Amino acid sequence: MTALLRYHAELLLRSQRWLAPVILYAAFLGVGVQSGQPVLDSLGYTAAGLLPVAAWLVRICVTGEPPAARAVVAAPHGPGRAHLACLLTALVTAAVLGTAATLVVTLISAPASNGARFRVPRLDAGAAGLSAVLTCALLGTAVGALTHWPLLRTPGRAVPAMLLGALLATVLTGSPAQAAVSGLVTGSQSGRVPVPLLPLGGAALLAAAAFAAACALTARRTP
Repeated sequence: MTALLRYHAELLLRSQRWLAPVILYAAFLGVGVQSGQPVLDSLGYTAAGLLPVAAWLVRICVTGEPPAARAVVAAPHGPGRAHLACLLTALVTAAVLGTAATLVVTLISAPASNGARFRVPRLDAGAAGLSAVLTCALLGTAVGALTHWPLLRTPGRAVPAMLLGALLATVLTGSPAQAAVSGLVTGSQSGRVPVPLLPLGGAALLAAAAFAAACALTARRTP
C-alpha cells in the first residue's frame, strides 16, 4: 500500500491538476476570512469550504490514469487496493491542505467570541477547528468516492452528483460536517469552544463505508 500511495501522490503532484481546487480554496478563504475576525467563525468557514475541495481531489485522483495504466497498476495489487490508494491520496491531500489553512486562520484571527464579549483560547479553538476540518475532509472524500468511477463513469453524471452531494453534506441537518461547522459558529456566540469529536467519528465511519463500497465495486468492474 505504501508504494501505491507514493505512486498516486506523485501522479497527483506531477499532473498539476490539484492547482485548480487549491487556488479556488485559497480564494474562498481570502474572500471570507479576514485578519481580526472571531476565530471560531473563521474556522467554521475554513472547514465548510474544504468539503467540496476534498470531493474534487477524489475526482482528480480516480481519473488521473488512463484505463490501460489503471489495469497495469491493479494487476499485482488488486483493483480494490489500487482504488483505495487513490481515495486515501485524496484524503491525505485534503487533510494536509485543511491543516495548513487551520493553522494560518487560527494565527490571524482574533481570540474572541462574536462581538468580542468573551475571550476564546487560541489553542483550544485551533484544535476544535482542526477536528472540524478533518470531519469535512473525510465527508468530502466520501462524497467523491460515491459520485465518481466506478459508481458513476461519465462526467455529465459524476460532476453534478458530486456538487449536489457536497452541498447536501454541508447544509443537511444531521450531517457530521454541518454539526461540526455549526458547533463552531454556535461556540463563537457563547465563547465556549466545542469539542466536535462525535461529528469526526461519524464522518470517519461514513468515509470508511463509502471507501469500502467503492473499492468492492471496483473489483467487479473493468475500466
